[in-house]
Amino acid sequence: MRRVEPLASKESKLVIGLMSGTSCDGIDASLVRIVGSGLDSRVEELGFVFLAYEESFRQRLLLLAQGQGGGGEELLMAGLRLGELFVQAAKRVCDEHATPYDRIDLIGSHGHTLYHLPQSREYFDSQVRGTLQVGEASLLAEAFGCAVVSDFRVRDMAAGGQGAPLVPYCDYLLFRDTEKDVALLNLGGIGNITIVPKACRPEEVVAFDTGPGNMVIDALVWRYSDGLHRFDEGGSMARGGAICYALLSRMEATDDYLSLPLPKTTGRERYGELFVEALEKKRLELSISESDLLATVTEYTALCVLRGLERFARRMPDRLVVSGGGSHNTTLLLSLRHLLPHTEVLTQEDLGHNSDSKEAVAFAVLANESVCGKTNTLVGATGASHPVVMGKILLC
Repeated sequence: MRRVEPLASKESKLVIGLMSGTSCDGIDASLVRIVGSGLDSRVEELGFVFLAYEESFRQRLLLLAQGQGGGGEELLMAGLRLGELFVQAAKRVCDEHATPYDRIDLIGSHGHTLYHLPQSREYFDSQVRGTLQVGEASLLAEAFGCAVVSDFRVRDMAAGGQGAPLVPYCDYLLFRDTEKDVALLNLGGIGNITIVPKACRPEEVVAFDTGPGNMVIDALVWRYSDGLHRFDEGGSMARGGAICYALLSRMEATDDYLSLPLPKTTGRERYGELFVEALEKKRLELSISESDLLATVTEYTALCVLRGLERFARRMPDRLVVSGGGSHNTTLLLSLRHLLPHTEVLTQEDLGHNSDSKEAVAFAVLANESVCGKTNTLVGATGASHPVVMGKILLC
């Protein structure tokens, strides 16, 4: 096995970042060159690939995320299968960009979240809280012979944080501005936003999950297309419907997540199958069409962003930069622009970046901070009692 110089002292590194999000559609893999660390970090994305999950495996992951099925044996098997798929994704991004595997210095793997429990629950006379990301990182270390950082979120939770959101640390490093208030909205399965006031210090950054991103939209599209489509491409199905404002108001009035104080995060446990079933029942009661419900849910996704900004931002941002799968939904972008008339709403592409790779790039950056021994959380985002160095490190 090859030997490498200590990573902390290596000025320039080739790093792979891997991410499987709450949309549960597949794995994002980014190949980046990172020079330096901390506020001096310079990040160049060299390549990106997406590895889609087979539908049968995707459906099983969704079932496991609902707490249905599976015991220790299946959790083991799911983690090992995901580990194999992460290896495939990492190799593919190298292959497609002519990078030998033995040139990779470091891999940062988020894994796949099967359950997120930010609020305490009683378990055998104890109060427990935590998060479960699976995808065996040892398989990556063996395949590439390099250091791998994984399982980031649990360290922040041990320090009293929510274990999320984690991307804001990278938002601050890479997008802070001396003249503009910038907000960065990632629309994966869940919407999460980072508010970076102009010329701010790290402790002034505010970040939180806004509510549903693509998760509810995707579930409805899957249902209404009889499994032929996983998402509303370009927002075309929602664009063919009309917003039902009676239902929109009811959704807002009954969604207690919007009124929670910071820090706050959410996931499939709140906006999963039960939430979708309730919406479908209400659609039938109101006699509105499937496309009308999609239009309403799309508007609600944007409305949750507005309510979060109204409540937690010092002032409306000068610029909102949208990333993630939802950035390709033009109907959703139009809703954001309508609700935020005084904010410049852009996508990552408008700034020369890739909307789809943002989270994968972020975990490459977080891994680099880990091996450099630098704290890689923002307590204003996660609510932890102090910054920590996240990630479990496998050295080769």
